[in-house]
Parts: sequence; C-alpha cells; structure tokens
Amino acid sequence: SSGINAEWPLRPGIEAQEAAELGEPPDVVSKHYMLGALQYLIPPLLQRLTIQEEYDDEDDWNPNKAAGVCLMLIAQCCMDHVVPHVIGFQEHINHEEWKSRDAAVMSFGCIVDGPDPKTLNQHAWNLIPHLIRMLKTDPSLAVRDTCAWTLGRICERLPQTILQHSSVMELVEALLLSLNNDPRVATNACWAFSSLAESAYEAAENLTGDNEEEPQTYILSSCYPAIIKQLLATTARPDAIQNNLRSAAYEAIMELLKSSPRDCYVTVQETTVTIIATLQELLHRQTNEKGANFNDLQSLLCATLQCVIRKMQQGDAIQIADTVMSAFLMMMSSNERSSEVQEDALMAVGTVIEVTGKHFAKYMDSFWPYLVASLQNHVEYSVCGAAVGLVGDMCRTFGPEMANFSDKLMELLVAALSDGAMHQSIKPSILSTFGDIAMAIGPLYTKYLEVVIHILKQASEATVDKNDYDMWDYFNELREGILEAYCGIVQGLKGEDPASNQLAALKPYMQIIIALLVAVAEDRDKSDNLTACACGLIGDIITGYGSSIKSLVQHDSIASLLTQGRRSRISKTKSVAQWASKEMKKINAL
Repeated sequence: SSGINAEWPLRPGIEAQEAAELGEPPDVVSKHYMLGALQYLIPPLLQRLTIQEEYDDEDDWNPNKAAGVCLMLIAQCCMDHVVPHVIGFQEHINHEEWKSRDAAVMSFGCIVDGPDPKTLNQHAWNLIPHLIRMLKTDPSLAVRDTCAWTLGRICERLPQTILQHSSVMELVEALLLSLNNDPRVATNACWAFSSLAESAYEAAENLTGDNEEEPQTYILSSCYPAIIKQLLATTARPDAIQNNLRSAAYEAIMELLKSSPRDCYVTVQETTVTIIATLQELLHRQTNEKGANFNDLQSLLCATLQCVIRKMQQGDAIQIADTVMSAFLMMMSSNERSSEVQEDALMAVGTVIEVTGKHFAKYMDSFWPYLVASLQNHVEYSVCGAAVGLVGDMCRTFGPEMANFSDKLMELLVAALSDGAMHQSIKPSILSTFGDIAMAIGPLYTKYLEVVIHILKQASEATVDKNDYDMWDYFNELREGILEAYCGIVQGLKGEDPASNQLAALKPYMQIIIALLVAVAEDRDKSDNLTACACGLIGDIITGYGSSIKSLVQHDSIASLLTQGRRSRISKTKSVAQWASKEMKKINAL
C-alpha cells in the first residue's frame, strides 16, 4: 500500500494540458492502457469490495480497502469511462446481505472524484434518498459508516447536486442523528457536515458576487444552531477519543464557524463563550489528569478559538480579549514541556493580534516573556517558528511602535540564525521577518543595516545539489526569504515621509542586491514565487531610487527576469512583473 501514489493517475493529463498551453510536447504521454482494461478489472474489484467482516479493524490494511483505493485511482485516471462499469453495481444497494449493500455504496463513493460532475449528477440525485434512509435505519454498522462517508464525498465533490436536492434537510437530520451513533459513523458524519457547510457557503458566496464580504444567509441557516449544539455535545462524548471523533467534531465546528453567514453570527458569539469556558475548565484541572489526550484537547480548543475569533467583529473580539489572553497565557505557562501546545497557543495569540489590532498592546507586558522564551527555543524549532511568525503579525499591527521591541527582537532573531542546531526550515521566515521589522520601524532600521546585509549576503551565497529535490525546494524558500527581507528594507528605509528617507544608507550595498537578482534571473529552475519576489524587489528599488539607480538595473539578466515574470501563468507573478516593467520604462525614458 505504501507504494501507491494517488497523484500519479493525474500527471499525464496535467502535463499534457500544461504542454499544450506552452505549445510543447508533454514529457509523459498516457497510452490509455487502463481504458482497455476496465471491463476486465472493475468486476473483480467490485467483488472484492464485498469480502469483509463488519468489525474489521479500521487501521488494518486489507484487500477490501486496497480494492477501494484502486477503484478511486482508476476513477481519477479514466474519469467518465469508469461510470458505466460501476453504476450497474448499485442494484445491490437493497440486497439482503449487508456486505453487498456496503459494497454498492462504497463503489459509488469511490468514483465521485474523477468523472465530470454532469456525468454523475443524475446517478447521485437518485441515490441520495437511499443513502439517507440507510444512514438512519440500516442494521449494519459498516453500511451506516460507508453511507456517512459517501454522503460526505457527494457534499464535497458534487455540491450542487446535494444543495439543490429536495432531501437536503433530511440529510441534515440524518447526520445529526448519526452524531449519536457509533464513533466510526459519527466521525464520518462530522466530516460530511464539514463538506456540506463549506459547499453551502461557497454557493451563497457565488450568489452574492463581489458586493459583500460574506453572505447574509445560506441554506443551513435555519438549522445552524442545532448543528453547532450537537457537534459540541459530540466533543464531550465519553467515547470521543475513539476513531478521532473528538478531532473530527472540532474540525467540523471550525468549518461551520469559518463558513457561517451573517445571520448565524449570534450562534458564533455563543460558541465563543462555550469554547472559552471549556478551555478555562480544562486548564484548571489537576496536574495528575494531564496527558496526551489533555494536550490534544487543549490544541483543539485553541484552534477552534482561533477560528471563532477570526470570525468575530473587532468590537466583540476586544470585549472578550482579556479572558482569551488570560487562557492563552495560562496554556503557555502550564505546558512548558509540550511544544505542540506552545505552538498552538502562539498561533492563537497571532489571531488575537490580527483581530484586535493595536488594542493588543495592553497585553505585551505579560506576553513578552513567553515570546522571548519561544524565540530562544531553538531545540523545539516549531515553537520558535510560530514565534517568528507572530513577530511578523506584531510588525503589521503595531508599525512604528515596534521600535520599543526591535532591539531585543533583532538580537533574538540573529542568535537563532547563528545557532548551528537551529532547523533550517525556520531560517527563510527569520530572514523575511527582518524585512517586516524594517517596514514597521522605517528609517530607524539603519542601525541594524550592516549586520543584516552581512547575514543576507552570506545566505545568498549558499549552494545546494539540484538533484536533491528537498534541498532545492528549501533553496528556493531561502532565496524568497532573502528577497522579501530586501523588499521590506527598501520600503522601510524609503518611509512615508520624504524628509526621513534613509535609502542612501542602503545604496553602498546595492551591488550585492543586484548580484543576487542576476543570480536568480539566470537560474532556470527557480520557483514562480521566487520570480514574483525578484520582480517585486526590482520594482521597489526603481520606485525608491528613481533614475539614480538606472545604470545598475539596466542589466540583460534583469530584463530577462521581468520578461519571464510577464509570461508567467500565475496572475500574481504576471501582475508584479508588469508593474516592475512599467517602472523600468519610466526611468529608461528619463
């Protein structure tokens, strides 16, 4: 099973499409062998789906599961061609033998991803009432479980079919009942609710167009409070640790909160109060009760609270910020040995900063020691990485007020980079954060310039083996971090007030920056993001220095880089390159 690559069936089609857009022959061409084999391969696979035991271990890999995965891959590979070979098997859906009923439901769930939705719509439309009935009443646990999974797949892959179906409210009712079912059924019901909520919200957004930030209402509004209430009750089930039910329920709650229209806002507020109370109660439990499940629950509550705070209006978020920050600080102080909880708490604090804005300044005295400790935690690098990201959040929120903290933060960030034990994955984000700090404090950044330029120059001289794909990806990320740092420094030193412009302090280092841009331009294997960053920096340099920089940027490689950017199929890269090219034309005309 470990040898199965779910992406492979899609590659020939994707590569053919990309090659056609570029007017080139594809590197990999599908010979369509599977199309000829369908009539021989599908029947034994469907038969294999019927061979199972009702209480098979969910974690065990067996021929039945292998047949299901194989059918899913075939559907992705052969698309519409697979449907006629599978759809007739649906006649077993009313079979007296539970194994045949389960196989019939499973076979449809396996082919939902691949064929054109138009090909499956009518079949799904006819099947949905049967799936709802079986989910509610089938005596077999395995069948109910598969029905919940298949309905979730339909909600995810065929959203219009389910949302326009007359039985959509019956589906909600059946899923609510299933949350009280066996944990394996309830887990799939949670996932189905996640898919249904996301699809319903996207449909409502499509109706409102670009006129509103979020829809006023959607198809689930009338039952939204009941769904949230039942999902919260599910998280508290005594058997919620089985089949990852608790995690699935919280993930469903998070999706419902994220995908909620305005007429559900009262329920969002009520859910916030409930989640805060649950977290507070958890944090006050006795130490001897703590363990892996305790930490997992803290992380789930933390993530849910993040989601709900992000959905709240700023005034409401500020009202509860004292209570929320008190809980997060307690989490960090009582979980010093749990890197996962520390990381989750830091990310949640970042959300509070994002939503409450400069109001967060009142918490800095109490939060500062935890931020410093996290930035110094080079061993548990995920904690340090979360703290680095949070510094970026602070820069974007506090702006010039970051000057109160920048000396210590720069010291901590430089120390992290200098530590040979620091995991390399954190280094690009640290470099990028140098730029965030520069943009926040503006011309005051000159005092750090010599040290930062030295670090960026060293980083830009790194080399890797292009045959090591992981290292090559990292190399691209490292260069992106360097370029983002330079962009922030150029914009920060330029400042908003021409009288305080300090770009002259950077000009002696301009040859170093141009050399990096040339190296990026001449790299044939660079990522599209790297091209966008480089084009953005070129534009920033030109707008900052004007015609005085003309001789340095008039380089064939830089012109080639802008051309590459304009030809990109990624809209962001293309628009940045077009902007930078226009700036270049302006100084060339002078």
